[in-house]
Amino acid sequence: MKKKIYLIATILLSGAVLLLSSCLKDPRYVDFSKGGTVVDFPLGGLAHFGDDAITEAPDSTGTIVRQFAVNVASPNPTTSATTLTLAVDTTIVAAYNASQTAINYLVMPAAAYSFTTTTITIPGGKLSAATSVTFHKNLLDPSKSYMLPIRITSTTAGKISGNMNIHYYHFIGNDFAGVYERYYTRWSNGDTTTAPSTPRTDLGSAVFNPVSPTEFTVQTNYYTQPNYDVTFTKTGNGASAVYSNWAIRFLPADVAPGTTWGTNITVTIPPQFLPKAFKFDPNAKYTYAQSLQLFRFYFHTATRAIIDDFVHH
Repeated sequence: MKKKIYLIATILLSGAVLLLSSCLKDPRYVDFSKGGTVVDFPLGGLAHFGDDAITEAPDSTGTIVRQFAVNVASPNPTTSATTLTLAVDTTIVAAYNASQTAINYLVMPAAAYSFTTTTITIPGGKLSAATSVTFHKNLLDPSKSYMLPIRITSTTAGKISGNMNIHYYHFIGNDFAGVYERYYTRWSNGDTTTAPSTPRTDLGSAVFNPVSPTEFTVQTNYYTQPNYDVTFTKTGNGASAVYSNWAIRFLPADVAPGTTWGTNITVTIPPQFLPKAFKFDPNAKYTYAQSLQLFRFYFHTATRAIIDDFVHH
């Protein structure tokens, strides 16, 4: 799904840039016409760092393809081709790590990615061109975080944007991130004492999206589909690691007052872990295999009871 979204975004960007060109000299906008021609990534820079997180599931070969656009913005239509060169700049990883302490990123191994091309040509009169990078996720350690910073290093026309010239593609290491099979059960009343109106149904794949090494989100299938936000503490590494302090809630922004959910839904029992094999103990430490059994999430509203059951692929 995300591949399609990024492809659509790339197409729409061309239209957006065309509109921008017509506004460059409009007195209602800042006059960029004096700045000359600028090349950039329309969805690049730190402002789009979150968009550069690679969270989609790989295909059957273990690869993920991200398509992205390069753009040339000019006060007047270009009359000749603009050629840009892309390169991986590993120094950006250390600089980013120094700017924050939440996640320590490793430089992505060279074998874990490949480019369609590192030389992009935007024909004269055109505003953008698309290229792609392929990630080989099966070659990465899922418990570690990696970054692949792609920079525009040269252009044959104009200048390179100072704040939108880098894509910070990254994987967040989280032991539980990835693809799960989702099973959904719904009761048409506020508890589970009667037969479910929707018996346990396989809804296909769902992705646990990492927020940090100890936090991930995944959607419920009910109503406006707010995200469950799950946090935990990891102690130790490898096969001896244990996981504790498990907590689950709805992502606050998804259920805030004024949202469709917040206006129409009253939650009478908030999300909680409801494993089948044992009773959840918030003070317990669980192995990795035991933790996977926690991902049976239950809540109920004034009129419905819901179970989202996630089974690791």
